[in-house]
Amino acid sequence: MRGAPDGNGHFRGPGQPPLRVALIGAGGMLAQAVRQTAPEGIELLPFDLPAFDLTDPAGMAVALEPLRPQLLINCAAFTRVDACESEAERAFAVNGAGPGHLAALAQRLGATLVHLSTDFVFSGAARRPYCEEDAPGPLSVYGRSKLQGERAVVASGLSQYYIVRTSWLYGPGGANFVETVARLTAEREELGIVADQQGTPTFSVDLAAALWRLVGLRGGAAAPFGLYHYSNAGCCSWYDFACAIVEQLRALGSPVRARQIRPLRTAEYPVPARRPAYSVLAKDKICHHTGIHIPDWRTSLATYLRQRHDAAAQLSRGC
Repeated sequence: MRGAPDGNGHFRGPGQPPLRVALIGAGGMLAQAVRQTAPEGIELLPFDLPAFDLTDPAGMAVALEPLRPQLLINCAAFTRVDACESEAERAFAVNGAGPGHLAALAQRLGATLVHLSTDFVFSGAARRPYCEEDAPGPLSVYGRSKLQGERAVVASGLSQYYIVRTSWLYGPGGANFVETVARLTAEREELGIVADQQGTPTFSVDLAAALWRLVGLRGGAAAPFGLYHYSNAGCCSWYDFACAIVEQLRALGSPVRARQIRPLRTAEYPVPARRPAYSVLAKDKICHHTGIHIPDWRTSLATYLRQRHDAAAQLSRGC
């Protein structure tokens, strides 16, 4: 089978040409990690705005049909959660309808689709990690638009898809909570961080490696098609996360001006979009089908901050 894994869980056999992978949203943080972790024998085809627009199905077809990719990885989304509240039409066009257009195109191409979604599809009322079968209940326009996107993929008729929900993503090549905290702690003596929202940080490189493993291109057979959860292991609040960032920055000798991080209640930090109070994701399904070991969030944070520190040191030396 050209577009999906064969009976042994592999996309291609020995002597076949490189697998063509369309990377949608190629300029983003996760896409950078997907490129970084790509296995051998892959031809990555990058697509991004303005030339490739999820709201333009005809334009997407013109871009992809001549190249006939066998795998589509969709990292594109309108992810500014608060902005989605005031730009709901755009959010539902990009996050809601766009994945359905892409899935329909994947079906015409005979290709497999990997589509990224979010923990924000849940209400946060649970007291244990959310599994894939739990009922969604998004609180925000962003969460509702992403849930609509999941359902659009399923309704498209495409059977060869993976929908992967993740949470609290950070990594090189994009704006994220880790970079914001690192910047603010170097500028301010005190920070206030929300302490009553629980979730799990996810290092983009760990997630990207898991995606390749999921589709059977980084050891082992491909997992069954369907819906999966992935984040790093463990859980914390945004306040816990910020404290860990500052602690590790200090250990690395990075500039930290902040003397105090003050825990806040959600009510003390009003923002346009409601966030779930608890959005920890259960990863049993992806672990069962891929055999991956998921690092603890503190371990992956230390890896990222060490890499970030070393890259800055090399740059300062002119290397």
